[in-house]
Amino acid sequence: MVDSGPATVGIQAPKPPIASSPSDFFIWREFAWGGMAAAFGEGIMYPFDTLKTRIQSQAVITGHQAQKNIVQMVRTVWTADGLRGFYRGVGPGVTGSLATGATYFGVIESTKKWLEETHPNLGGHWAHFIAGGVGDTLGSFIYVPCEVIKQRMQVQGTKKSWNSVMLKGSAHQKSGMLMYGYYSGMFDAGHSIWKQHGLKGLYAGYWSTIARDIPFAGLMVTFYEALKNLTEHGRQRWPHKDPHISSSFEGLVLGGLAGGLSAYLTTPWMSSRQDFKYNGWLDALLRIWATEGLTGMFKGSVPRIIWYVPGSAFTFMAVEFLREHFNERDKVQEVASISIDAGSKIRKTA
Repeated sequence: MVDSGPATVGIQAPKPPIASSPSDFFIWREFAWGGMAAAFGEGIMYPFDTLKTRIQSQAVITGHQAQKNIVQMVRTVWTADGLRGFYRGVGPGVTGSLATGATYFGVIESTKKWLEETHPNLGGHWAHFIAGGVGDTLGSFIYVPCEVIKQRMQVQGTKKSWNSVMLKGSAHQKSGMLMYGYYSGMFDAGHSIWKQHGLKGLYAGYWSTIARDIPFAGLMVTFYEALKNLTEHGRQRWPHKDPHISSSFEGLVLGGLAGGLSAYLTTPWMSSRQDFKYNGWLDALLRIWATEGLTGMFKGSVPRIIWYVPGSAFTFMAVEFLREHFNERDKVQEVASISIDAGSKIRKTA
């Protein structure tokens, strides 16, 4: 009779649990996907952003209060600058969106992973809201200077049209800031602003931007995750009715809905910030409510929704596309690696 040896041959003692380091919770690829998706969304919406900036600043450029509508502004930009006029300042715009998108999606997914693995009871809507706000705040350190540079370049248009404006003497001072020479590019604009106004010039409007974006960013990811959960619940409840919709299309629809809802709910905050005859945003909210009621609180919500729905939709569509096509590939490779390792151990113990 052959002695087969101890019964424990091929069985390994259980290993003690390994403490997770903070780096284990950072999903680095989500930073990359988020940055790329936000840059894509910015590029798609950029001509409309240029028109919005031109319309808002036309009183400064022309020197009179007559407001052009969007059709008239399209004609004006096209006649003066051609196609280049719609993409003036796209470099800093994409750069700022790249930074904010990276931190926004990276922090959100990393926070979700951290909560799932260490504090599963703390997950939920508040966790999503806070993660979205933190991610947007981190990106703001790059986004705000890029936004300042972008808007100045958008207002100037091409060199030919800006020189024409300057020769007519139509560039007027506003809020203590005078638009001087033409910016040849992103770095020239940044250097000029730094030289004239220092760090304060590059971060002009920083706190108002943060106050505007944090509620919107927090609400948007909260709504998006809630809509995704609702969609998944519907799939599980009615599996035979699942139309096999791709993640990209789902991101397009749910992202647009989340952006539209967030834009609508944050309209009162924007209204209180934009009316300067009041003493602070709280005073503005109380007086608008007293004089105009609910209608006044949500005045301007339709243009705001129209602006944010496509931008949010394209961004979430892009990030879901990248996740669907690259994260799944990584999972397949990981499963294959585990299978190879398992087979190797089985042969060794045989």
